[in-house]
Amino acid sequence: MFARTKRLTLRPGWPEDAPALARAIGHETVVAKLARAPWPYTLNDAEAFLAQPRGPHDPHFMIETMEAGTPRLVGGIGIRAADAGHELGYWLAPDAWGRGYATEAGEAVVAMARHALGLHRLDAFHFVDNPASGRVLAKLGFRPTGRIEARTSRGRGGEAPAVMFELDLDDDRCAPMPLAA
Repeated sequence: MFARTKRLTLRPGWPEDAPALARAIGHETVVAKLARAPWPYTLNDAEAFLAQPRGPHDPHFMIETMEAGTPRLVGGIGIRAADAGHELGYWLAPDAWGRGYATEAGEAVVAMARHALGLHRLDAFHFVDNPASGRVLAKLGFRPTGRIEARTSRGRGGEAPAVMFELDLDDDRCAPMPLAA
């Protein structure tokens, strides 16, 4: 599966992406905000991630921008099967923060979940010390559940409190908030 947005290309990761992936995610400030990425993040970690099999309801994408004139990997986004359904996750390299890329990529993936994959619900969370991710989730139409749960972060080497969110894909009230022009 592929998707194009105004500024981004969402595409599967390929083995030759491993060096760019390791450079983009290989920042402690990024990995500490994620659940499953280890710290330090190495080229071997990138190769192992890219070699993982993906099911039809578990799409994972590299986020590329062409704003500098050539394709540049700036992040990743995906849906994975979780205990009670499907969970959205994403990350961006620090030099891509604050540009709206997470929201733009998230809108495309939520639309895929709703229309192409036929999912009825998505879950997501952000660690308490990453409120920017909560703002992205709200823009995508996710609603806080009111629960804070301990979640494992491999990059932190333990658990950290996380704010839980949900999105009912069958509920029009949960449509993404309009983006400012």
